[in-house]
Amino acid sequence: MRQILARRSVITTVALGLALATAPAVAEAAPVPNTNAAVKVNLTVQGPDGLLFKGKIKTKGHDVTTATGGTHKCDGTNGGANPSKVPTPTAALDDAARLNYFGWDGTWYASFDDYSVDTVKDVSGGGSAYWSISVNGTPTPVGGCQFKLNAGDQVAFTWTSF
Repeated sequence: MRQILARRSVITTVALGLALATAPAVAEAAPVPNTNAAVKVNLTVQGPDGLLFKGKIKTKGHDVTTATGGTHKCDGTNGGANPSKVPTPTAALDDAARLNYFGWDGTWYASFDDYSVDTVKDVSGGGSAYWSISVNGTPTPVGGCQFKLNAGDQVAFTWTSF
């Protein structure tokens, strides 16, 4: 009698396992919204001697190329900061530079998976200053290719001495 119950238990378990393994999935994943849709932000670049750029920029995360750093993604997925592509401050700076015909340069740091902005409109940080990034008046806690921008954000690159 115990053998019969044990056999039935094994057969039932195998049948249930096969049924679950071959059953079609009932729930379908919801479509993911376009997290990298272009947004308009207000960008300001403030140098040591005054305003270098101020304007509205439409931007989204994209690959960025600098003379010093080469070409790398700058779409918010850098360093695993966001699960999908998003608009970023450095991408906004890059878009502003291309659309308004001014240069910028940055060093790529693989260990941070991000650029350090070194020069904007021929104004360099050098050994005594750097280009800080803030959004809505608050310094970004991550790099400019990692921080997610939203429509209407106030983005500032500010020459800052130490």
